Amino acid sequence: MAGSLSTLATTNLLSDWLTLYHAPGVGAVTFHRLLERHPTPHDLLDAGTEQLRKLGLKQVTIDALRHPDEEAIAHDLEWHEKTGNRIMNCRDPDYPALLLQIPAPPPLLYVHGNTGILGEPQLAMVGSRNPTASGQRMATEFARHLSTAGLVITSGMALGIDAASHQGALDAGCPTIAVMGTGLDRVYPARHRDLARQIAEQGALVSEFPVGTPPLAENFPRRNRVISGLCLGTLVIEAALRSGSLISARYAGEQGREVFAIPGSIHNPLARGCHHLIRQGAKLVETAQDVIDELGALADACMANSRPDATDVQAGHTRELDAEYLQLLDKIEFDNTSVDQLVTRSGLTPAEVSSMLLQLEMSGYIASSPGGLYNRLK
Repeated sequence: MAGSLSTLATTNLLSDWLTLYHAPGVGAVTFHRLLERHPTPHDLLDAGTEQLRKLGLKQVTIDALRHPDEEAIAHDLEWHEKTGNRIMNCRDPDYPALLLQIPAPPPLLYVHGNTGILGEPQLAMVGSRNPTASGQRMATEFARHLSTAGLVITSGMALGIDAASHQGALDAGCPTIAVMGTGLDRVYPARHRDLARQIAEQGALVSEFPVGTPPLAENFPRRNRVISGLCLGTLVIEAALRSGSLISARYAGEQGREVFAIPGSIHNPLARGCHHLIRQGAKLVETAQDVIDELGALADACMANSRPDATDVQAGHTRELDAEYLQLLDKIEFDNTSVDQLVTRSGLTPAEVSSMLLQLEMSGYIASSPGGLYNRLK
């Protein structure tokens, strides 16, 4: 009986938070301003109409507090009661401390998976939705190494760099966090359903948006501020000048967090966003160790608690190649290189070059791009 009463009390408390959360005209800024004047949402709901007006609330908001959207609240509560789901408020002791430090943090977080990892040291990894093969491979390798070094990789589960970063952490057997721009009752993009399931099993899916929220364009910049807000720093891998990744980086800078960027070829338009960030003061990154070194004492603590089987994926293994493979590798540029160029430079036949390129690609030394082009990774 005592347990039932405790559950009922918790549900009633959450219902009060949801009533305020769903009220029109109450965004994060207003929500926190109201909490400064009233200790709990329940106290606010007990306030008279004139008191609410003095707090600057419009009549439409006051009406919503008096007659809340019961259906929307019921959907959230029903979701909250399912195994693995949780709605936590900003007063909850499990609410991530770093996120609480940003301006107007989400009053509520919807979490599916392991809420415990939200308080662990995190690094945001973001980038293009249409990366080069090299960029995608780089994201996976950096995420794998940084995960094994003790950092939780956090991203937005978008196509491209986001997905590759999550996958790198999963491949290493480490947790990863996906911050969504929709309600957690849906997966966007839909093709990432399996990825979302894996993330929830090894880490967590997080959103500030109520159940049923569709993928609206205006919600994704808000999502980006949560990604950066959860993390010690943000690493950008391949981003155009007009890119959502640069929004995440801007938020990180405004939140007092580190910003990292990986440079690329001057001929690659997806490198221009990273070059812009570096000119603006972002830390230039060549290896995963650069990120760990820059994070200082906290990174050292992460390293001391490294997960097993940590390996430095940036360490080259070219010495293990046969001499002829080394010679061909030396002729492949970090920019795109064609098979015809390699035939001319090496004196080998097209068949020999193609066979060797396949082996080099399978071993992770090069990446292929559309049009029969290759670029060196190590």
